[in-house]
Amino acid sequence: MKWESIPLGPLQTNCYVLYNNEKQAVIFDPGGDAKYLNEWLENRHLNPVGVLLTHAHFDHIGAVEHIRQTYKIEVFLHEKERDWLVDPEKNGAALFLGDSTISAKKEADHHIDQEGEIRVGPFTFHVYETPGHSPGSVSFFHAESGTVFSGDVLFAGGIGRTDLPGGNQDQLLNVIHDKLLELPENTYVACGHGPYTTIENEMDTNPFLNGF
Repeated sequence: MKWESIPLGPLQTNCYVLYNNEKQAVIFDPGGDAKYLNEWLENRHLNPVGVLLTHAHFDHIGAVEHIRQTYKIEVFLHEKERDWLVDPEKNGAALFLGDSTISAKKEADHHIDQEGEIRVGPFTFHVYETPGHSPGSVSFFHAESGTVFSGDVLFAGGIGRTDLPGGNQDQLLNVIHDKLLELPENTYVACGHGPYTTIENEMDTNPFLNGF
């Protein structure tokens, strides 16, 4: 079991691809550069089985439609951002880019409405609802690889911004403390931007969490 990070799209958002020895793969947050991502997958002979979105801001969804149609796979997103995927006003594409084409053509195929276990092909994840950056932000914990795919919730030395619609800093700090920091300390944190980190590193050094 292995995962790799691919910076994509206008903000170089980290797209992650988790794959097994059979070359089956799950894609997290394909933020853009669809042709490049497609070539990256083909060069590694990977067979995507699903797309998991930590949230639906424009910089995390730019290649969703292309990947969904190319591989005939389904997209998972939290219920609270059901219409964000297709609405450039809500996902920020209109405000930050003046571009509605970055939005998907249809809603996600599956809408997550509670925490717990989900299966995508042969992969099993525990979903944590981790709002604060956005109302439908979720984190996907993959026990087999010891990794939490946290989107823009927790960064190396930082936390997600909370000044966008639906953001709430107190809520964000609470979910990081109550949920993510309860994961094993050696858990890798696959962040939406910047380098990956570990739960232990953030407990010890993150200035936003120290003394919380």
